[in-house]
Amino acid sequence: MTEESFKLRTIDAHKTFAWAKSIDGSASHCIRGNGNKYYWYVSAIDKSSNKKVIGVAVGDKAIGPFTDLLGKPLITDHCGEGNINPTVIIDDNKITYLTWGNSELWYTKLNNDMVSYNQADGIQPIPADKKDWFISKIKGTVYSTEKRTTTYEEGPWFFKRNGKYYMLYPAGGVPEHFAYSISTGPTGPWIYGDTIMHVIKEGGAFTNHPGYIDYKGKSYLFYHNGALPGGGGFKRSVCIQPFEFNVDGTIPLIKPTREGVTESASNLNPFKRVEAETIGWEEGIETAKDSKMGIYVTDINNGDYIKVRSVDFENGVKRFLASVAATLSKGKIEVRVDSKEGSLLGTLDVKETGGDNNWKTQSCKLNNLKGVHDVYFVFKGGDGNLFNFDWWKFKAK
Repeated sequence: MTEESFKLRTIDAHKTFAWAKSIDGSASHCIRGNGNKYYWYVSAIDKSSNKKVIGVAVGDKAIGPFTDLLGKPLITDHCGEGNINPTVIIDDNKITYLTWGNSELWYTKLNNDMVSYNQADGIQPIPADKKDWFISKIKGTVYSTEKRTTTYEEGPWFFKRNGKYYMLYPAGGVPEHFAYSISTGPTGPWIYGDTIMHVIKEGGAFTNHPGYIDYKGKSYLFYHNGALPGGGGFKRSVCIQPFEFNVDGTIPLIKPTREGVTESASNLNPFKRVEAETIGWEEGIETAKDSKMGIYVTDINNGDYIKVRSVDFENGVKRFLASVAATLSKGKIEVRVDSKEGSLLGTLDVKETGGDNNWKTQSCKLNNLKGVHDVYFVFKGGDGNLFNFDWWKFKAK
């Protein structure tokens, strides 16, 4: 979790302390204190003394930006060498301590303002009888949100492309954006790339998780949002956005769109069996699965529909076949093209099959149509679940 691998999450981290020659942002601790303010304690090198010290800054958010109220280091003594790991811990009596050190551990009691310490008690080595308690509390912060010093947050997607290894990941904190890092080997070391998708402000969720595929020579980023009706942070929908890698293999900034894929990777062949769950868009329906049939479409109600993109009718179609299961004869499949209310090619009146899990192939005639079209299966009928739908195909003769 180095700065080189995943970038510091603190905004303007290296610009926070005017007195600092450099900071070690991976040796820091950000904790929420009084007045809902956030306090960032970080290891630094003082310009004037060229020695390691600890600075503190205050901000309104856990990722900053922070303001240096002191204009100088908070701690200048006993900082030594190596990773001194400044860490704030609070005991059962609500006393707040700042601890640091390497082979030798030191501590001081912070005042209520969190940017000064108790001068009467001063800075002290941690006594032997309290050392185990302090160490256990320090170790307890290692994987806490307060100690996440880089932008890496969670949920990575890992792949290899043209000899390079890529890791896409939610970055932040919260709300999350997407970033990526690159390596020449599967275990790193990783080099931070850049942001590839900003926080989705309109219709987004507090979190976002990436996925990537290369399909038929085209690249696609998967993500999620909460933009559908009833959606939100915990009710998210999968989204997809096509993109192209830069010539040097880096990933560009990708803008999420409602349209997603507007140019299909290839046209769909309707003269072969197509699973009913092959869907470009849908409203109302659900999918289910059993050991015999696999996945099929269910919970089909009046007015629901499925859209299938870029179906190539070639020189024409004459018949529609569908595998369905129905307890009652109360449903229909309208086969329309180019929109939900588009030209009607034909209507399949679904007959009862002896039960919702008793499957039969049924068919209807179609008006002839040539070329490439989007197909809409619009379901009509009475109340409740009309039937189940497993697969479909067209015939040219």
